[in-house]
Amino acid sequence: MSAGGNSGFATPMEPPTVAVMGPVPNLPAEPDDDLDSYVGLDARTAEERARARGWTTVRTLPPGAIITMEYLRGRIDFEVDEGTVKRCWRG
Repeated sequence: MSAGGNSGFATPMEPPTVAVMGPVPNLPAEPDDDLDSYVGLDARTAEERARARGWTTVRTLPPGAIITMEYLRGRIDFEVDEGTVKRCWRG
């Protein structure tokens, strides 16, 4: 078949297809917070403090929970064991 034929393959003369992404939105800044200050608090107090400090999403997880690792701006995660925050991280 010739180079311009209907073989289903791109010929060396065709430019590659490029996807164009939209602009990145102006995302709000995350709270400037000391995450270690939550460790040792009871879960309810930690959640109330996090919301008061500007966190939009508060997620409480048991130890060893299987979670997705996608980053969500404005989220704070608490690992809670027996009602007490044992570990804390952003997103």
